Amino acid sequence: MSDETPKIHVDSDWKAEAQAEKERLAEAAASKPDPAPGAEGDSPELPPADFKGLMGVLASQAIMGLGAYTDPKTGGVVIDLPGAKFAIDLLAVLDEKTKGNITEDEAGELTNVLNELRSRFVQIAQLVAQQQAEAAGAPGGPGGPTDIPDLRIQEP
Repeated sequence: MSDETPKIHVDSDWKAEAQAEKERLAEAAASKPDPAPGAEGDSPELPPADFKGLMGVLASQAIMGLGAYTDPKTGGVVIDLPGAKFAIDLLAVLDEKTKGNITEDEAGELTNVLNELRSRFVQIAQLVAQQQAEAAGAPGGPGGPTDIPDLRIQEP
């Protein structure tokens, strides 16, 4: 049996290049900020935790309760009026408790968000009441039946 096992020849240039690449990668890793505890390396960065972000979270909750999504099983719009009202009420509390402690821009944005959400809440609540009245056999009002999409009211 002959000794035909290939021999590995490692030249010093390859070793130097590998070591240099290893050092470059270590430098790059050291210059990156450490991820937050529990954060995944591949997950997108979260926005800063600030007043605008808090308003956005609460406004998003209200909008979701006002029918921003559909039930995947039925395809109907999901309305959660109590949940939407709670989120709007929390924004109102935030508005009251922060008077004089936020910038004019933040105060103006909060006022605008509250006005828009309250207006939408009234519109959606009226549509829900109208659809429930029609379902009960009562007339839908002066215009008669309307083309309101099927609404599924989420019970608390």
